[in-house]
Amino acid sequence: MTNAKTKGFRKYNKNNIVSVSMAMLFLGIFIATFIVVFVMFFFRFVVAQGIMREYGSVSYMGRIYDSAGGDEEKAYKALDAEGRSYFLKDPDGNIIHQTGENTCASEGELVNLYSFDEQIYVYSDTEADFISPKDGTITFDYSGFMSWFRMHNKIDRIENFPSDGVDLPLWVGTDLKGGKQLVGQVFFHLNDDDIIFCIVFFICVGALTCIVFLVLMIHMFRSVYRKHKLTDIFYMDDVTGGNNWMWFTIKGEQILKKKRNSSTNFAILDLVFVKYRNYCVVHSVSEGEQMLRRVENYVRTNLYSGEMIAHYASANFAVLMKYPNENELYDRIDRMIAGLEHLDSNHKFAFHIGVDLLGIARDHNGRVINRRYIDIEREYNNACAARATLEDNDDSARATFDSKMVEEQKWIDTVHEKQRSALDNEEFLVYYQPKYDPQTNELKGAEALIRWESPEYGFKGPGAFIPIFEKNGFITEIDHYMLRHVASDQKRWLDAGYHCVPVSVNISRAHFIEDDLAEQIRDAVDAIGTPHELIELELTESAFFDDKNALVSTIKRLKEYGFTVSMDDFGSGYSSLNSLKDIPLDVLKLDAEFFRGDADDERREIVVAEAIKLAKCLNMRTVAEGVEVKEQVDFLADQGCDMIQGYYFAKPLPCNEYEQRIRLEK
Repeated sequence: MTNAKTKGFRKYNKNNIVSVSMAMLFLGIFIATFIVVFVMFFFRFVVAQGIMREYGSVSYMGRIYDSAGGDEEKAYKALDAEGRSYFLKDPDGNIIHQTGENTCASEGELVNLYSFDEQIYVYSDTEADFISPKDGTITFDYSGFMSWFRMHNKIDRIENFPSDGVDLPLWVGTDLKGGKQLVGQVFFHLNDDDIIFCIVFFICVGALTCIVFLVLMIHMFRSVYRKHKLTDIFYMDDVTGGNNWMWFTIKGEQILKKKRNSSTNFAILDLVFVKYRNYCVVHSVSEGEQMLRRVENYVRTNLYSGEMIAHYASANFAVLMKYPNENELYDRIDRMIAGLEHLDSNHKFAFHIGVDLLGIARDHNGRVINRRYIDIEREYNNACAARATLEDNDDSARATFDSKMVEEQKWIDTVHEKQRSALDNEEFLVYYQPKYDPQTNELKGAEALIRWESPEYGFKGPGAFIPIFEKNGFITEIDHYMLRHVASDQKRWLDAGYHCVPVSVNISRAHFIEDDLAEQIRDAVDAIGTPHELIELELTESAFFDDKNALVSTIKRLKEYGFTVSMDDFGSGYSSLNSLKDIPLDVLKLDAEFFRGDADDERREIVVAEAIKLAKCLNMRTVAEGVEVKEQVDFLADQGCDMIQGYYFAKPLPCNEYEQRIRLEK
């Protein structure tokens, strides 16, 4: 959409100027053509009149010759008496008689004279060859005329044209009896009235042209002014009063494509005011917008020449920065963040910055080349993708885009696209990880874990798709899917007489916005016919920090329906003793982080031991997950831990392998 708007705006600007320029160009061409055509027509008309007047005299001489009845001497005397240079040609073109200086060109043409229905032979004069017959008409060479005019009249400017005019020579021929031809010199008179008429005409046309050009120039300048005003409005951001995203895309592309910038590294930043909406709720929208203006002004004052900032949307700003090396760039960004955090003395703000690096472009030989293909929107989206990785962090931070993020985003898009069909085709598999009593090594329970066996992408662990489902909300459907499959497996094994133990199924925190969640679970299990005591519902500890009242109400109803409820990942970072005090849980699962690292960590052992004692005091059973070594098993057994889930006893098992294990249990 942005690219379409940018192209449309550029097209408008271009067309606005081009239309006026083309109008001026076409008008100039039209006027020039009109002047040329008029001058040619006028000249030919004047020449045609002059020639026809003179041609009558030459034609009269021809009649005198024909009427002499073959008396050549008599004819020549009569012709000489006319006082005109002439010559006679026989049918072969040979001159048989001439009088006066013969300056006639050797070749002539039949010429059509405008406004006269007659064709006559016309020959140019060798001393005035700027007038000549060509292609049936009379042509005029202005520069040749001016040279002849200066040479014969001793003047060098047309303004000094003599008042009595000038005579321009030509030769015309008339046919005689017997195939002969009489060719006589003629002059057509070009007087000052003709010149004055042409000059007045040129002045009028020139004045009209100047007026039209002046009007068009005024219109063009006004259009340019309006374009600049419109551009300022178009590029202005409504919130900050600064530049907007459209300005950033156009100007940024121009900067990056400049030849002098080809040897400069650039970075595009996505700068986000964290929790901007909260600030607006606590204060006001107008105060929030005022703070955005302060953010933009602060960043702008810290930018160098050739760098820029624009408001993108909401609390997002796009920034273009130069950098000599990455370390210096990150130092500048960190200093910028430090300054932004303390824009207001009464607050400490947080800002997230995503960075996309645009290095120097080089050819295959390592030579620096211009950046020809720049997509500002794509580069900014890369910066946004880097910044999005910081969304779970409430403190100021920065992240830089790399190719790994592209692959991650492609995988996220793939999961979004395939999740529904994978669910319908039952590509999601249930794995079971057993839980054992550390005192007796007896199987006491299991946890249902999900895997994805994709025909296209192969086997995928939960870490590859569960976080994506949690963000896009599809996790609720996965929870129902797992619950149905576990209930079905338990019912089938129970009917087969196997040693069935409670299996815990994870329930996402996203479910607890549903008032009837307990009833949904009850009805789903009852529809299959599985005893409720074989289903344990496992809630992650983070769910206890949502709507506590709704959570307590749902857990109480689940317990009334005969289900066991456990808290998963206790101690993973969200622990609250108040949660244990207020919420009626049955099982407390100690997070696997307790059991990673040195097995002889005394402080850790104290924490674990006290957590187990606390659970027992609250009538809760305990499960330790992630246990991998015997020393940990022995320690937990000594502390009275009820169950252990970890690789020491068993890894997560496919359904058929877990089925074999419970079939062999007594």
